[in-house]
Amino acid sequence: MEILYSKEKKKMNCNEELLNFLDQAPTAFHTIAYVRNVLKENDYEEITEGSTWKLKENAKYFVVRNESSVIAFRTVKKEFQGFMIGASHSDSPAFKIKENPEIAANGYVKLNVEGYGGMLMGPWLDRPLSVAGRVIVKEGDCFATKIVNVDRDLCIIPSLAIHMDRQANSDHTWNGQTDMLPIIGDESCKGSFMKIVAKAAGVHEKDIIGHDLFLYVREKGTVLGADKEYVSAPHLDDLQCGFGNLQGFLQASKSASIPMLVIFDNEEVGSSTKQGANSTFLEDTMHRIAASFQREFASAAANSFMVSADNAHAIHPNHPEKADPVNRPHMNQGIVLKFNANQLYTTDGVSAAVFRSLCETCKVPLQVFTNRSDSRGGSTLGNISNTHVSLNTVDIGLAQLAMHSCYETCGTKDTQYLITAMKKFFSCSLQEEGQGTYRLK
Repeated sequence: MEILYSKEKKKMNCNEELLNFLDQAPTAFHTIAYVRNVLKENDYEEITEGSTWKLKENAKYFVVRNESSVIAFRTVKKEFQGFMIGASHSDSPAFKIKENPEIAANGYVKLNVEGYGGMLMGPWLDRPLSVAGRVIVKEGDCFATKIVNVDRDLCIIPSLAIHMDRQANSDHTWNGQTDMLPIIGDESCKGSFMKIVAKAAGVHEKDIIGHDLFLYVREKGTVLGADKEYVSAPHLDDLQCGFGNLQGFLQASKSASIPMLVIFDNEEVGSSTKQGANSTFLEDTMHRIAASFQREFASAAANSFMVSADNAHAIHPNHPEKADPVNRPHMNQGIVLKFNANQLYTTDGVSAAVFRSLCETCKVPLQVFTNRSDSRGGSTLGNISNTHVSLNTVDIGLAQLAMHSCYETCGTKDTQYLITAMKKFFSCSLQEEGQGTYRLK
């Protein structure tokens, strides 16, 4: 299947393009910049929240919030059925650079960082790292955002030698303030960090008046395994789903409903930001679309469906006891339906039936994830978003290992499964036939 990116770009297979995407997306800001470019290459018009929307029928639009979240949609006829929404998130656990970032001590200059999200800290040690994100600069009487990536090996978080920590392999916890600060050089480089960032951003250091900067792993993603069956890379949670949703969205055909691609930020820290799932971003956008075509919003919402796509835990080769006895997904065996009795996931009997039917139609395999009954597990953006706009929603993901490590592993077949399913999803519409009865068309 052709990957849609640029009309001039050399065609790549699914995993090559996924790795290309991941390589260009060290932070949420870079992820949305990539998506913005892809949408523009495919003739989508960018509109802003601060403007008056004059939407046309059969047109393509997208809107960005905070440079870290995006909603894209295609209008159809004025009397549209509802919305078919595919949601994912742009952020991943990382270390954020604090204000006053340099600490000079004991002959070194370190960066003062703090953890963003629930990460595995250990894998960050002893790897070449760099810094990316955004800087805010003064341009005349405006504040302008510049996306920045210091595209070279810049720093490293050194582990303590086994001779100085004999319990390192048996009983060790990581302290974010004492163990996880990267060194960028010796004391002779004091004061150089923001100069390096400014140079990479193409601005003067004195003009930088704000920043959101993060560490990222310099090691690129790769395909590995005896039969090349795995992809290992940073940020698979959740950019693998974001990429699959994007490609399915671009490749879909028209239906009676409006397809919407949604990528929220800040899922890893609870989503309660202006650009997260616990904001009014999606609700506001849906209301403005409905108002543009004089469509009653409540009726449109009742005939809508959302797929919340966020990766799932594969059964671990060395710790199978951590999985449910029977609901234990494997990589390369299809999309994962996620269930939780306490509604940490939105999937219920109705939404599962709708998505199962869709996947059967396009011959995409499905499997099921539930936590062990004695383990709470995590949550995701679907149920949070539903507190603002109530929609039939299913939580899905792709099976992966080492979730929230800085380098994760997934299956080479699964991204294409998601693209195929989401292409079909975005080409469909849902019609409410009666309470609890729906027709997928």
